[in-house]
Amino acid sequence: MGVGVACAPQVPAQHDGQDDREQTDQGVGHAGSLPHLRVEVINVLPHDRSSFTQGLEIAGETLYEGTGLRGSSALRAADPLSGSVRHEVRLPAEFFGEGITVTGDRIWQLTWQEGVAFERDRESLRELRRVEYPGEGWGLCFDGRRLVMSDGSDELTFRDPATFAQVGEVSVTREGSPVEELNELECVGGQVWANVWGSDEILRIDPANGQVTAAVDAEGLLPPEQRAGTDVLNGIAAVPGTDEFLITGKNWPSMFRVRFVPGGR
Repeated sequence: MGVGVACAPQVPAQHDGQDDREQTDQGVGHAGSLPHLRVEVINVLPHDRSSFTQGLEIAGETLYEGTGLRGSSALRAADPLSGSVRHEVRLPAEFFGEGITVTGDRIWQLTWQEGVAFERDRESLRELRRVEYPGEGWGLCFDGRRLVMSDGSDELTFRDPATFAQVGEVSVTREGSPVEELNELECVGGQVWANVWGSDEILRIDPANGQVTAAVDAEGLLPPEQRAGTDVLNGIAAVPGTDEFLITGKNWPSMFRVRFVPGGR
């Protein structure tokens, strides 16, 4: 989402932006309790501090990153290990870029308040068309069958990956209470992982019923001396073929290759 009130080992290949492996169900707590996980850091990788990160995803041998802020929103294709940008396209100045996801040979990119999704060619990042949608755009991921989109409310909407038409929705709840401000999304292993805007928490959500099935405490990743000038935690990319993720934040100098393991508070 936006700003202010609105707002290791080699990375293996992924098949067309999809990953149907089973994510390990770690951190299962006592009956009736929500599992709490913590972040185990495997490696620290460079990240462009100028990136106001809105979407992060690995597909093939490429890390795709969508960035925000009007006048500087972009979509980048980068090396997942070095962070070096291989290719970048800028959005027109009036658009505030948001979440992204790969669907085969295409990429969808949301905008925050403009109600426009850009469909792009994955190889060149060239714009192919624009599709309008109601409300705000925050996070986006692809579960191999449908797009999953957040808009700042407690709703996740499901969309057709070819047409972007809405095909369903689900309300997200945590132990019976609605959860709002779901931000960047990652679909993996039949689950949706979501940043919660303005917090250091990442939630695992069952898209079948909207229930939060685990909460990750990601506080304290950046040392205090690196926090100046940074914004919130935002950006989750599953590392294909593993139980690991890359996570980062808006204007962060680093990405972190991590596992989510039992022991969070």
